[in-house]
Amino acid sequence: MSIPRIRPVIALALVVFAAAATAATHGTASVRYDHPENFTETKEVQAFAPMRADPGYLATLKAYIEKQAAAMLPAGERLDIVITDVDRAGSYLPSVGRANPVRIVKDTYPPRINLHFRLIDSQGRTIREGDRRLVGLGFMYDSAGGLTDSDPLRHEKRLIDRWLRKGPAKL
Repeated sequence: MSIPRIRPVIALALVVFAAAATAATHGTASVRYDHPENFTETKEVQAFAPMRADPGYLATLKAYIEKQAAAMLPAGERLDIVITDVDRAGSYLPSVGRANPVRIVKDTYPPRINLHFRLIDSQGRTIREGDRRLVGLGFMYDSAGGLTDSDPLRHEKRLIDRWLRKGPAKL
């Protein structure tokens, strides 16, 4: 085997090792949705803007929450989250005639996420458990915090970030 062929193998091994080391220093998180068909967001979109439905937003939000939550947990801890309601920032206003409804985002329509969480230690014991009603009342004045203004879930992600920033001891 020649030297040039070894380099990609070594580089791949380093990437795998780094990923494994990073995973070992964090806990794990799981998110599931409890009856998303009954979420405030789902009902509002179905009532006012069925052609604007975006079922993919739940998968995107789930992946984001799991990644952010796992990063703040110590190794061995697990955070299980059950989301019971999502009401995204903004609201669809009824349109007249054939006009396409538009989501109006203003401070009177803050993002809201209701959830139940359970923080579990490495021995499987519950450390903390509870229900949270996250509301982003000042969401229009939040800084981007690494999220782009073109991210359609930026307000909901900031809401989750604010909650997780408290750390495991204060969830």
